[in-house]
Amino acid sequence: MPAQTFHFITGLPRAGSTLLAALLQQNPRFHAGMTSPLGTLFSSMLNQFGAGSEFGPVISQPQRRRLLRGLFDSYYAGAEARPVVFDTNRLWSAKLPAVLDLFPDAKVIACVRNVAWVMDSIERLYQANLFENTKLFSDETERNTVYSRVDTLAQRNRLVGFAWAALKEAFYGQHAKSLLLIEYDLLSQAPEKVLRLVYDFIGAPWHGHDFNNVQYDAPEFDQALGLAGLHRVRPKVAAESRRTILPPDLFEQYSKLSFWSDAAGSAAHVIRPKPE
Repeated sequence: MPAQTFHFITGLPRAGSTLLAALLQQNPRFHAGMTSPLGTLFSSMLNQFGAGSEFGPVISQPQRRRLLRGLFDSYYAGAEARPVVFDTNRLWSAKLPAVLDLFPDAKVIACVRNVAWVMDSIERLYQANLFENTKLFSDETERNTVYSRVDTLAQRNRLVGFAWAALKEAFYGQHAKSLLLIEYDLLSQAPEKVLRLVYDFIGAPWHGHDFNNVQYDAPEFDQALGLAGLHRVRPKVAAESRRTILPPDLFEQYSKLSFWSDAAGSAAHVIRPKPE
């Protein structure tokens, strides 16, 4: 059986990565899903190779590459019937050079969204789970108010801040030509047009998709995180107009972080609405 082809989905949280994976999964040749554990396993294995590890001196560079590559082959060993694999993890933005060294022909698709709306979406989920202390926050100081919650999420080692910084690094890095950014608003407004561009980007033949019958949910995972509905996808792909629940000053502060709006200085590909 031919070897599987690997591509990667990354980007900001609440920006359409689960929706994109649910759509891609409709193609019988594609395997895609929510965040996999491979990013964490990848980082853990690198730590075992690194300076200070007792095993580092006895594991050669070729062995390291084979071991890391073997993670993907082993994890997806039961999915050979779907020869094209999209692994999802926000960590891949920060590991882009290593990922492309292991998979030179891989493409990396990053889902993005105005950061203010990312924060709004997470805050809505938080307020919908009023009697649950989500693991997104470690103590009452962080979860006390919308200001502390949003500022905590924006820290460079937390959910939104890390994903944003890692993607910005990849966007301006030397491997940016293998990167495709998709704005959530356009994916929800014109899913077929966006998916056709994704197919072109990865060099795959087009397969029809049903945008009125999208199925994806991970209630057990979301419940363990204390944030029910985090990975639930609505059956019909459609744009949703609403007012933000963030205070105006907070929304304005985080609405200015869309670095991908100006692609100057980057070789990355960007799918975004035409400026008005």
